[in-house]
Amino acid sequence: MVPHLTTALSGPLLDLEKRMLASMPDIEHWFRTQWLEHSSPFYASVDLRNSGFKLAPVDTNLFPAGFNNLNPEFLSLSVQAAMVAVEKICPEAHRLLIIPENHTRNTYYLQNVIALSHLLKAAGLDVRIGSISPEITEPTTLAAQESNTLLLEPIVREGNRIKLKNATLGDFDSCAILLNNDLSGGIPDILKNLEQDLIPPLHAGWHTRRKTNHFAAYNQVIAEFADMLKIDQWLLNPYFESCEGIDFNSGTGEECLAIKVESLLKRIQKKYDAYGIEQVPYVIIKANAGTYGMGIMSVKSADEVRGLNRKKRNKMSVIKEGQQVTEVIIQEGVYTFESIDGAVAEPVVYMMDHFVIGGFYRVHTSRDADENLNAPGAHFAPLAFEKPCTLPDCTDAPDTIPNRFYAYGVVARLALLAAAIELENADPMRESLAA
Repeated sequence: MVPHLTTALSGPLLDLEKRMLASMPDIEHWFRTQWLEHSSPFYASVDLRNSGFKLAPVDTNLFPAGFNNLNPEFLSLSVQAAMVAVEKICPEAHRLLIIPENHTRNTYYLQNVIALSHLLKAAGLDVRIGSISPEITEPTTLAAQESNTLLLEPIVREGNRIKLKNATLGDFDSCAILLNNDLSGGIPDILKNLEQDLIPPLHAGWHTRRKTNHFAAYNQVIAEFADMLKIDQWLLNPYFESCEGIDFNSGTGEECLAIKVESLLKRIQKKYDAYGIEQVPYVIIKANAGTYGMGIMSVKSADEVRGLNRKKRNKMSVIKEGQQVTEVIIQEGVYTFESIDGAVAEPVVYMMDHFVIGGFYRVHTSRDADENLNAPGAHFAPLAFEKPCTLPDCTDAPDTIPNRFYAYGVVARLALLAAAIELENADPMRESLAA
């Protein structure tokens, strides 16, 4: 299944795709040199938006939860990438413990954990699933999608190690622990000061991470990349601002928000005017930390954030695990003019280590081209990527399927590189070593 791109095959994005194809050797060499300087996250997913005049990442997730939506035909790519990723962390690893999210009754999420564990088993690892949820006090079998089941085992801590204790299956002590839990609610005591390798590191969790830090790092990456290709970096980069000290319930910070929204809309309008773009600029306001499509709204005027009604205040004030929103990122909205069966769609690219391993389309039948699609009612088109993102056909038109998806893979890897720099900057060991 390949989506329809409802834009004319002309304009700045088509020219950009042509430039990428012509520069493919230089691009791939540039990426190789970057990965000599920076350590790639173990895995990540990147949400992209393609407006026909702009292609940009709008979110980067370091605890991806959609492995069940990937094209199974690309499993061999995923296995090879997983082998490389594991060898970097723990070269002699034989066992791997996965810690999932605590909302363990979500059957689609459980199917993701199953798919992830199968992938890692195919990479030669003995994998078991351990839970830090207080609800899981004994081995528990849960129903997932497609009539599958998942065994969750309670984690115990002994000294500075965490293990599984199971009289039937035997005890399980792993070299490394893979977190598929984004730690939105903070770091639980059981995970603090472990001698085992935690993947990703604890400071990748949303208790620490901020989207503004990620996009600041992306600004750094895209400036160098755009200079290499001699392109306008705006074509690949969403503008953003931030506001702190927000309290949506009381209205605190409302004027700061309105001023930043108005300023950002004016900056976007200047670019639209320069490129002859007729659409109306908009921005996305969302919590500066967290996922799951919570705490997000789309606005086209500063007046829309003044005097919010109770429903919108409640929607914006709380995110996952009841965390209060006190700071937001105001991000340039990027239209999506891709559709599947008439429904708007956006590509999501998955990576392990620094390799693209596939992707899918997030599709929403009741959302518009200027709205967030990561919302209840979304579904996925897992077969969207007919060919791997890394194999363009330089003899064919820029907007043919492998070439469009190559461009997606390039932009996703730029976001991945930004995440690597972001994690380096946030590493608490960096400060202690500098001291």
